Amino acid sequence: MAGEFLRFLIMGGTNTIVAYAIYLLLLQWMRYEIAYSIGYAVGIVLAYALSAAFVFRQPMRRRSAIRFPLVYLAQFLISLGLLRLAVEVIHIPQWLAFAFVVILTIPVTFLLSRWVLRSG
Repeated sequence: MAGEFLRFLIMGGTNTIVAYAIYLLLLQWMRYEIAYSIGYAVGIVLAYALSAAFVFRQPMRRRSAIRFPLVYLAQFLISLGLLRLAVEVIHIPQWLAFAFVVILTIPVTFLLSRWVLRSG
């Protein structure tokens, strides 16, 4: 499991950089919640492909492809709540709040992703 977690961190880092770049770009034209949502959706597609092939070394199956977005839906709802808390209550700058949220949600996302991809 340690190797999987290390690969998950590498994949997550790559995925986060892509999603964060999209978030920062879109902040110029829209509210942070919408920018986050779009970046997040792109990240789900990338995360599934990389998680199956690189992290857990499982074939991409229809069942896991259907269930995988549910992991990220749960993470999205938790993350969006944390993002709003960070920006509006704790007053973390919008550009930094994204990183705060990612760090807090990594362990749950790893375990749920592993379960979905391993159970097919």
